[in-house]
Amino acid sequence: MKKALVLVVLGFVGVCGWMIFDALAQSPALDSTLKPLTLLQETTTTPAVDPPVQAVSQPVLSAAQSVVTLNALGGEVQSVQLGSTDKDSGYKYQLDLTSTGAALKTASFSEWDNRARTDAQPLSILQPAAAGNGRQVMSLASQALLLYNYDQKLSLDKLAWKLTEFSAKPDSVQTAQFEATIVAGQTKPALLIRKTYTVQPNTYLFDVKVEIVNQTSDTQKVAMNLTGPVGLEKEGFRQDMRNTVALYKKADGEFSKVAPKSLYKADATARKLEAENSEASLLWVAAINKYFAAIVVPQPDSETQGTRWLAGHSGVYFNPDDVKKPNGDETIGLNLSTTTVSLAPNGQHTYNFQIYLGPKDKNLFDDTPMYKNLGFVHTISFMGCCCPRQVIYPMAFGILWTMKAMYGIIGNYGLVIIILVLVMRLILHPVTKKSQISMHKMSKLAPRSEEIKKKYATNKAEMNRQMMLLYKEQGASPIMGFLPMMIQMPVWISLWSAINASVDLRGKGLLPFWITDLSVPDALIPFTPFTLPLFGTIDSFNLLPVLMGVAFYLQQKLMPSQANAANPQMAQQQKMMAIMMPIMFPLMLYKVPSGVNLYIMTSTALGVWEQTIIRKHIKEKEALENKGLVSVTSKTGGKVKKKKPKPMFKQF
Repeated sequence: MKKALVLVVLGFVGVCGWMIFDALAQSPALDSTLKPLTLLQETTTTPAVDPPVQAVSQPVLSAAQSVVTLNALGGEVQSVQLGSTDKDSGYKYQLDLTSTGAALKTASFSEWDNRARTDAQPLSILQPAAAGNGRQVMSLASQALLLYNYDQKLSLDKLAWKLTEFSAKPDSVQTAQFEATIVAGQTKPALLIRKTYTVQPNTYLFDVKVEIVNQTSDTQKVAMNLTGPVGLEKEGFRQDMRNTVALYKKADGEFSKVAPKSLYKADATARKLEAENSEASLLWVAAINKYFAAIVVPQPDSETQGTRWLAGHSGVYFNPDDVKKPNGDETIGLNLSTTTVSLAPNGQHTYNFQIYLGPKDKNLFDDTPMYKNLGFVHTISFMGCCCPRQVIYPMAFGILWTMKAMYGIIGNYGLVIIILVLVMRLILHPVTKKSQISMHKMSKLAPRSEEIKKKYATNKAEMNRQMMLLYKEQGASPIMGFLPMMIQMPVWISLWSAINASVDLRGKGLLPFWITDLSVPDALIPFTPFTLPLFGTIDSFNLLPVLMGVAFYLQQKLMPSQANAANPQMAQQQKMMAIMMPIMFPLMLYKVPSGVNLYIMTSTALGVWEQTIIRKHIKEKEALENKGLVSVTSKTGGKVKKKKPKPMFKQF
């Protein structure tokens, strides 16, 4: 029984360790330079060095020869900025817009920086996704306009649109408007496309409006393809938590989240982000990383069915060198497409949507009615390891709330982690104590257990019966040594997940000279970077993993070892664990954020202290019990002989 329990525990640790190591091995170190990426589909190839064109040649939608040639006309190449990266400006971000494709080139926060050790700059959440053949893909670019009357598709992402309106007064609503005109032949107007960006202070939302105006006397059937948010950098220094996700609302009011387990491994079907229930209504689609989200919220359209005008929405994995194993130059994004609409003569159609650019903060999502109603909290994800989501998520969210409340009092997230782990240890101490006492009893029974196994080796049923009698006689239980550990496991995994995913830890430290940012490795001594297989780039000596290894070693030394002489196999397993744990885990967690490592090291160190206290308690209890006992030997069969008790206890 004990061997089985040990194997289960080892298996659990092994699975969790493999999951962590697999994530680390697939995730290269964060590179401060965004490298070129490859666009998935293109009908034409245009070098990035070519300037945007005033007229774009159009590929046809079918093999039929078009009678009328369409052209797209715009204006000069121009760049404008909305919002600001100044923390005191009131704006949450700055949008750098370009007339090329009427696109969003970069979006940079005013509240967060890029965590550079020297000369930190505002963090860019969106930036151009460099594509293969030297091309670039930019967020919210109008990729193509599909004109079914003419049986043609016009590429608009390389066109320099005309900037027709721009207002960027400080502390006010700021707007930028771009226009492109579609003409039949060289001069006859066919369609006018207008795209407007609107930014307001004190909000993470901005508005985008796309208008298509029919300038002919005929009904026009059109649709449009857009690039969604692209170019999110990997926030995790080891694990890549970037992904795309869609949220639907079912008829019964429940939310339904759709997201591939791994975007770079997902096939085309999984990347489409389609709901299983066709009646479910789309609320939003998003590109996310560890701490931040770019959420596209289509606004209801009275002329179609609610938000169903956003007909296509799929995740995109940009991989410039087409190397199967990620090597640091990849990024993600979204592709969007509208439904086909019919424009009456001289009529128009408008697509409205809002973009959220901001942190994945549950408090923010819960306190803002719009964010709460739209279920923005579903952008937050936790590593559940082997525990079910229904257990981990409520506990992790509760821990996040507790951490934020404690930070309001203490003002130091490093101390919050240490105190929270201490409180958890105190709360779980009775369970831990019961587990340790049970394990100690089981280890002391090992010699007698071995005798029973040898005596009844040919009779399994009798051997099991004798073992149960032995456990009952001595008040020991194999399950009680194992069950408390399983009860504690979800708590510690939830705490780990909460610390790992908390955006509040980004930029917050423990000490002014060490562990200055809990969201990155502690980097006690920076040095010239070098690369190691599986570990990626190593650019600093991190002290926390070393201290963690020492704590693991001390913990293994305190594990019950009385069974070693009776069970050589068990002794060998314990010896292997004593060697593997202090070496394996510090190596796997060497580049994990210091907040996570601080939690693990604190928990392990407090666990060593707790084990010392429990072992002292066990020895004191045994010393008291032994005053009325004779020594137990193999000759007595392990049977305890008590002194004659006083008469008043005979009835018991």
